[in-house]
Amino acid sequence: MRYFTPGPALHRLGLACLGVGLQYGELPTVGPRTLDHHVAVVIGAGGGWFRAGDGPRVEVTAPVLLWLTPGVPHHYGPDPHWDESWVAFTGPATEAYTELGCIEPDRPVVPLSDASGARAVIGRVARTVQRDTPLPEVAAGAALHELLVTLRGARADLAPDGDRPLQSLARDACTPLSVAEHAARLGMTTAELRTAVRRGAGCSPKDYLLRIRLDRAKELLASTDLPVAAVARRVGYDDPAYFSRLFTRRVGVAPVHFRTQESRPMIEQRDAP
Repeated sequence: MRYFTPGPALHRLGLACLGVGLQYGELPTVGPRTLDHHVAVVIGAGGGWFRAGDGPRVEVTAPVLLWLTPGVPHHYGPDPHWDESWVAFTGPATEAYTELGCIEPDRPVVPLSDASGARAVIGRVARTVQRDTPLPEVAAGAALHELLVTLRGARADLAPDGDRPLQSLARDACTPLSVAEHAARLGMTTAELRTAVRRGAGCSPKDYLLRIRLDRAKELLASTDLPVAAVARRVGYDDPAYFSRLFTRRVGVAPVHFRTQESRPMIEQRDAP
């Protein structure tokens, strides 16, 4: 186990590592206690029990993730075969990761389909801070971002190929379909789709579709000579004036100005001597 006291500059990077540990075997019961920071505890083998706040005692079986949330009492006990990797962290980015569904304070016990990816990232954090490398705590903080995304993708409630509603919306984002029509194609109600997208992407289906459309529009503006009206149609807008207003409001510059800023001149192709 290693612990750190990051300074203000490390906190401003978004996520700061406060500690990391790799433990296994016969371990003592933890708590009851309350922390002022987040801890992700990844159980790769074994089982035990967990209790958060005034909630019931829950049996846990690996692979599983335990979220220890600031201000929430927790208490848990491992069996003799418990294999635990944990990382403690804080920083302003935790709020955004919670909104995006990567940190789940209301779901302290999260079954995982596979813990190996998360364990590998935590192991890398532990190795990084033990070496005489430049700015090891910065490297640990950077790995925390990767860890949160890895844990999000390892949830057992996700399909092996990812989040189906998000995949479907991404595939058909530039087709002129309403949110209700997208939901119907997925066999879901509009409310169910909203809940799924909010949990998976931290936003509404409308905003998720808009982000994808604008990303595609930027690519077309930067890499092609298509008129703005043609770009608008390619990303699902029949009204180029509406598309231009929307693009300007969300991106901060008009489509023509974005093209001027981001377009790259074509390099003349010459025959080899």
